[in-house]
Amino acid sequence: MNKHDFARQLRTNSTDAERKIWRQLRDRRFSGFKFRRQHPIGPYVADFVCLDRRLVIELDGGQHAAQQGYDRNRDGWLAVEGYTVLRFPDNVVLKQTPVVLEVIWKALHDSPSPGLRPPSPPVGRGKSSSPSPLGGEGRGEE
Repeated sequence: MNKHDFARQLRTNSTDAERKIWRQLRDRRFSGFKFRRQHPIGPYVADFVCLDRRLVIELDGGQHAAQQGYDRNRDGWLAVEGYTVLRFPDNVVLKQTPVVLEVIWKALHDSPSPGLRPPSPPVGRGKSSSPSPLGGEGRGEE
C-alpha cells in the first residue's frame, strides 16, 4: 500500500481524539489557518498539518509507547525539513481539549511564516485571559 492509500485509510478510520480535534481545525475554523489531516509528508503521514506554518500535530494513542524510537526518528526528520511537531496523548485531547487547542494556537502564532506579518500581542491581557484559539481576536488585524 502506498502512502496516499495509507493516508486515505487513516482518514476513514479516525480515532475519537482525531475526530474531536478535526472538528476544530477543519475548514479554516481555527483562526483562519488551513489544516490537512492524515497528510503525506516525505516518507511519513502526519495526523494534522498546517503547511503554511509548517506545524505538525500528532495524536498518540496507547500504541505510541511501544514506538518511541520510530516517533523520535520521525520527529527528527520532520524538524530537519523545517516542521515543528506537537504531540498530544489521545486521553489529554479527549479530557483537556481547550488546553490542547491553546497550545496549538500559541504554536501557530509564535512561528510566523516568511512573508507574513506576525500577530500583534493582545494588549492589556494577562496569561489567564488570552484570546480564544477559536475566535478572531489576537490575530494581528487592525
